[in-house]
Amino acid sequence: MLDNSQRLEKLAELGQSVWYDNISRDLIEDGSLKRLIDNGVRGLTSNPSIFEKAVSGSSIYDEDIKSCLPEEFSDLDVYEKLAVKDIQSAADLLQPIYVSSGKTDGFVSLEVNPHLANDTENTIAEGQRLFDLVRRENLMIKVPGTSAGLPAITELVSRSINVNVTLIFSNNVYSEVRAAYLAGLERLISNGGDVSKVSSVASFFVSRVDTAVDLKLEEIGTFESRQLLSTAAIANAKQAYRDFQSTFSSDRYLKLQKLGAHPQKPLWASTSTKNPDLSDVLYVDSLIGADTVNTMPDITLSAYKDHGTPELTLEIGLDQSDMSINSLKHLDVDLEEITDNLVVEGVRSFQDSFDKLISEIQVKRSSILIN
Repeated sequence: MLDNSQRLEKLAELGQSVWYDNISRDLIEDGSLKRLIDNGVRGLTSNPSIFEKAVSGSSIYDEDIKSCLPEEFSDLDVYEKLAVKDIQSAADLLQPIYVSSGKTDGFVSLEVNPHLANDTENTIAEGQRLFDLVRRENLMIKVPGTSAGLPAITELVSRSINVNVTLIFSNNVYSEVRAAYLAGLERLISNGGDVSKVSSVASFFVSRVDTAVDLKLEEIGTFESRQLLSTAAIANAKQAYRDFQSTFSSDRYLKLQKLGAHPQKPLWASTSTKNPDLSDVLYVDSLIGADTVNTMPDITLSAYKDHGTPELTLEIGLDQSDMSINSLKHLDVDLEEITDNLVVEGVRSFQDSFDKLISEIQVKRSSILIN
């Protein structure tokens, strides 16, 4: 019987890194994040929703907010000051893992302004600016897997900037993401750079796919459609992992690997179970394989440490995964259309959270000034 820390250790032995999908100054200053790292967490992801909850749910940021005079700092400037401080602190805690892993793990992710999701040039500029601002080599800049994001991925990687490509739902888009990463490595080499100093992950979203597909299947309402409920996301991810293995064993990549390049690991995101009828660790237990990352929010991390089953599963049942995807096509469930919509919804959700965060900072600044 495995105890809490042993489950994460076992995942690491199987080649999967657990990252924590959360950040707040409370977690950093009370030692909670350090304890998580000591118990097997090997990285951290953040997004506007996480920062909004952190700032609105705590008074720990108030002194920093108070120190930013309105005539000198905009609300956006204040957000950056708060976020950069937290990201730097988390990166410092993870630095030993970054070093011991050969610069392939121990990363902290910070997202570019989500309002730039469809703006290539400004995404590049923002990514470079944030990387320079944080000044931590184990920082990953989060760039959305939109059509505008793809060339930004290539350019940032070519500048030795680590990139976490977020909001990937489709295997067609994921193919373009891998190609953008390889192109960035090749450009970096042509510029005389060292490819061993840059890493990337591809954040492939999971549970949201099931939520959207299951709505379609419930509408169809046949025996065949009900048999496919809650199968699409895992099947989609397993196909993605097979594609990952193909790309990163190809001649194109092996030439780069000889020069020190690292594979762009698949990162399973959106791994909390939305359907209460399903296992609360379904999207962890079903997606375990070498050279992968699973980023978990609190509820999923706690559940997995308590009763997860760390066994290799990503390469099991691939034929069944293919059958599930083909059955969706037979039922005229357009997975590409669904995943395209999920990207649009995901960008909009992050934009809304970002705007809510800036608004929360504005309210706090006004309140602090009054008091």
